[in-house]
Amino acid sequence: MSVPSSAIGLANAVPARRNFRTIALIVASAMFMEQLDATILATALPTMARDFGVGAPSMSIALTSYLISLAVFIPVSGAVADRWGSRTVFRAAIGVFVAGSVLCALAPSLGFLVAARLLQGLGGAMMMPVGRLVLLRSVERRDLVSAMSWLLVPALIGPILGPPVGGFIVTYADWRWIFYINVPVGLVGMVLVSLFIDETRDERTGPFDSVGMILSGISLGSLLFGFETASRDGEGMLALALVAVGLVAGAAYLHHARRHAAPILDPALMRVPSFGTSVIAGSLTRITQGAQPFLLPLMMQLGFGLSAATSGLVTIATAIGSLMMKALAPRILRRFGFRQALVVNGILAALLYGTCAFFRPDWPLPAIFGVLVCCGFSMSFQFTAYNTVAYDRISPAQMSSATSFYTTFQQLMLSLGICVAALALHGSMGVQGHAAPELSDFSVAFAVVVAISLLATVWNLRFSADAGREISGHGRVAETVKRPAAETSEALEHGR
Repeated sequence: MSVPSSAIGLANAVPARRNFRTIALIVASAMFMEQLDATILATALPTMARDFGVGAPSMSIALTSYLISLAVFIPVSGAVADRWGSRTVFRAAIGVFVAGSVLCALAPSLGFLVAARLLQGLGGAMMMPVGRLVLLRSVERRDLVSAMSWLLVPALIGPILGPPVGGFIVTYADWRWIFYINVPVGLVGMVLVSLFIDETRDERTGPFDSVGMILSGISLGSLLFGFETASRDGEGMLALALVAVGLVAGAAYLHHARRHAAPILDPALMRVPSFGTSVIAGSLTRITQGAQPFLLPLMMQLGFGLSAATSGLVTIATAIGSLMMKALAPRILRRFGFRQALVVNGILAALLYGTCAFFRPDWPLPAIFGVLVCCGFSMSFQFTAYNTVAYDRISPAQMSSATSFYTTFQQLMLSLGICVAALALHGSMGVQGHAAPELSDFSVAFAVVVAISLLATVWNLRFSADAGREISGHGRVAETVKRPAAETSEALEHGR
């Protein structure tokens, strides 16, 4: 059995494969720092507003400025990694994020903080997709599921741990420590990247898509800003205007992308079966993931009367479930395959989160905790599968573009999840005539986001029966030739 030269060349480009757990944990630590920081800040906004001498609502710009920076720079991350090398860019991204964090901690005014958050967002925008690209280019195909299960844990537990950690810091220390805690994590991460991650790059053909960068930045920035604005009272018209601008700019970008030789976000990737299906199904499922950290703490505090600290401890249950998943995901996928596992677990994950609609103050906290552990396990497994099978038929030449594309939609849909949850909550309050959200309103909001996630079943059924078979090992005898995770489609067709 011959191995195509393209696959051999890629293997030779990285002669000494590192232990995949080491690489996955290094990338995961950087992403955890980013995910924690993204949610921890919200808890400190009232205190920061008091120090800066501004109203608390004005502090929302500290959140949206970061989102706008993500929207502008995530799409270009793949092109930058191809030009300078994924290890170099990933290490630099951590450094930029740490530098932005220090400036945020030193901020004497709101204007200074916003500028620092824009810089921090530049680092975060490069860390997320380039970190995933580092993993895809460094891990053998047979280890990809295990590596992804490690990588996705911070994406799920970061938003859960953010509020209680932020509350602890604001209560017992200065809010500036919210940003200072990123410094040691980031510095250690930069050293570990230098020691354990190899340099990889792919030469792109065609001119840099500067027009595409502008159009995608306007579109994604407006959409993210619009979604975030829609979750606040009294700003519905502004949110609609921003979303409209985002949609128009997005349509203009799609028209431009069809004519550009190397578009910054390539819509042609959606024609790759496993990738396109994973993007759509994963996007629908991420509505629930984005909504849950927004709805659950509010329900615990406003509906149950629990303190912020207690509600934070309860919601940590989903993080525990996520950690339990990482060891079992490869075995489940090897036994059932991607298609069957995604269909069955997708329904189970949605229904488990639907159980949250029935939570009431008379439920024993251990019972709520147990349900949330199962929620975390099931949803974490679902995203491990989506984020792995998406790259089943992606060639090395497409890999950097694919990671930018996938991460862009991931960030967009997480923000949309908050928007949908907030709109459902406020809609229920309006229909039922509630001045403040009550338990029945939270139940409606959970039902809405769960219903959207269940729609992903339609697309999960569209995965082919053998989707990701080379990755999961489902229905196959172990191979004697080990091939890299970023193996070309040509290798899959001719070498197997």
